[in-house]
Amino acid sequence: MSQSSPPIPQKLFFKIGEVCELAGVQAHVLRYWETEFPMLTPQKNRAGQRTYRRRDVEMALRIKELLYDEQYTIAGAKKKLASELRAPGRETASEQPKAPVRSLQPPPSLAGRFSSSSPKASEQRGSLKPIAKQLREILDLLDEGDAELEALRAKKK
Repeated sequence: MSQSSPPIPQKLFFKIGEVCELAGVQAHVLRYWETEFPMLTPQKNRAGQRTYRRRDVEMALRIKELLYDEQYTIAGAKKKLASELRAPGRETASEQPKAPVRSLQPPPSLAGRFSSSSPKASEQRGSLKPIAKQLREILDLLDEGDAELEALRAKKK
């Protein structure tokens, strides 16, 4: 999280005012974020008041960091959070990104289809090689674009 965010108290539930104080935003902003970010979903108690759990508070702080500190748009922050949630344990933007690991081998479920030595399989493999080459070129272009984006973001900081 950003350096200015205070530590989150060791509590089970937080009221909206407490989360606002921790995140440094107003209640209407938090309520708006709830409509935009499906991963920010506080429960409501019997009285209908929002009760945030620790993970909700952490999510609100991460959303604030993406929107305010890293200058993401709402759509960009949604994509970033979705990718972070799909791949937990991946590095954050502050750490050095690792080179993506790609396997050019077919998955085990399809390996049997490609290991056949029949003439038809050889013909199919031959027609797929140019496509595979083009896909590798596209992946290389995407990697270059990612590196350029990271460099631009590093310059902004």
